[in-house]
Amino acid sequence: MCGTCGCGDGNTVSIQTPEEHKQAHHLDENHTHDHHHGDHHHDHVIEVEQNILHKNDVAAARNRGYFEAKNIFSLNLVSSPGSGKTSLLEKTLADLKSENNFYVIEGDQQTMHDADRIDALQIPVVQVNTGSGCHLEADMIYKAIKKLNPKDNAILMIENVGNLVCPAMFDLGEQARVVIISTTEGDDKPIKYPDMFAGSQICIINKIDLLPYVNFDVEKAKEYALRVNPKLIFFEVSATTGKGMEKWYKWLKKKIN
Repeated sequence: MCGTCGCGDGNTVSIQTPEEHKQAHHLDENHTHDHHHGDHHHDHVIEVEQNILHKNDVAAARNRGYFEAKNIFSLNLVSSPGSGKTSLLEKTLADLKSENNFYVIEGDQQTMHDADRIDALQIPVVQVNTGSGCHLEADMIYKAIKKLNPKDNAILMIENVGNLVCPAMFDLGEQARVVIISTTEGDDKPIKYPDMFAGSQICIINKIDLLPYVNFDVEKAKEYALRVNPKLIFFEVSATTGKGMEKWYKWLKKKIN
């Protein structure tokens, strides 16, 4: 549950591999998902939020210990919807899977679409469907990891739910957070959503192949981001054409070797 907005309260989280999903009962084609937050109660909201975050931090510490024991390098990929997270992940996996053992946790409110895309690359993947929840939490990652059962010396990619607000609050136990923005968004995203950029180590600016056709100032976006977090490392890429990806790969390889 999100301590700020109450999303996901009473919601059942689904954690499945693509194979488990195929073996499950067929869904009714006419089924629709009702998104309902219910009544928002603001009494004791600070106390509730602190309790939720404390519980999550304990679970994140457990995850971090697990990753360290198995020498797993874990990344938390965060962005708003439509930035190209999954395309970036697909391109990275396709180019580097012969060199390293990769595992993926996909976070979305509904569907197995993204997990199926990763599964097509023959990469072990688990889909976490949060229902009405707007972010992944550390305990969800722990349960997903138990399903994945990764080998030692591997790389874990966690694709969070598309949202630049609530995921910023929840440590998953990752070694680094990668915030992705695209040239089809506003270049003022970093100062509109400062918490996410303040808590990230890497900022990837995606879809640079579209720069001639959009009103996006790369240098202004960087300037805004550095106001929030002067230590941010930037990569300008196009996951579609592959431009700029080698620099991203070089950073990733340096971290895991």
